[in-house]
Amino acid sequence: MIGSHLLTESIAELLGPPMSRAERLLTLVQALRRRRRPVAGAELAAELGVSLRTLYRDIQALIGQGAPIDGEAGVGYVLRPGFMLPPLMFTEDEIEALVFGARLAATRADERLASSAENALAKIAAVLPPDLADRMDATGLIVAPAWNANRDGIDLSLVRAAIRNETRLEFSYVNEKGLASRRVVWPIAVAFFERVRVLTAWCELRADFRHFRVDRMSEAVDLGVRYPRRRRVLLKEWREIESTEPAWREVADAADTVPVPRRKSA
Repeated sequence: MIGSHLLTESIAELLGPPMSRAERLLTLVQALRRRRRPVAGAELAAELGVSLRTLYRDIQALIGQGAPIDGEAGVGYVLRPGFMLPPLMFTEDEIEALVFGARLAATRADERLASSAENALAKIAAVLPPDLADRMDATGLIVAPAWNANRDGIDLSLVRAAIRNETRLEFSYVNEKGLASRRVVWPIAVAFFERVRVLTAWCELRADFRHFRVDRMSEAVDLGVRYPRRRRVLLKEWREIESTEPAWREVADAADTVPVPRRKSA
């Protein structure tokens, strides 16, 4: 007679669509990679839809192949940082997600970012098995061009570089009333809407967060000087405000340096 725990494990094996062992091991690595703290074997087994015994065997198989996994049964498992796994296998949904993202970048982002997305896809396709590479090329997902999109007033790659490097950005701006001003900002993010791009930044002139439509910006210069606060901290503060009083959509529609609602207007 099968014990209750063995019966539970047998049922777990039957749940969900069948998964090849290679795909399951890859999924297990990704599940461990997403977690920074030890995770119980039972939790991993439930996520993969396998029995606890199978999970333990898969853990040992990965360790045998060189995966730096610490832990043991009853304690939990953690993948030490730095482990790299070649992207030799993707599910069909993951392939479509990659292609869709690249094609979306090609129609919404600046030319340099669009080109980089295509190069990234080519690199991934080069290491995929032939059947998966064919599926990537033949996917039926199509991204239509943005309708009546406004042309950017500056090179968006300059803005992206300033965001990455956390450097001050200076530019001229004209609001919806035709009033011009020169701004120095600490750029933290860019939002891509259907017709416009919107820069979120800390404005030195207003001493507050502001949103700027990129098509109304001109004469932009990356000053090459780091701003005094970390972008991650600024982004967290902005997100906390946006979670209660969102302003991005208003900027995309109204298109001005609309301040975060907690402050007075510019």
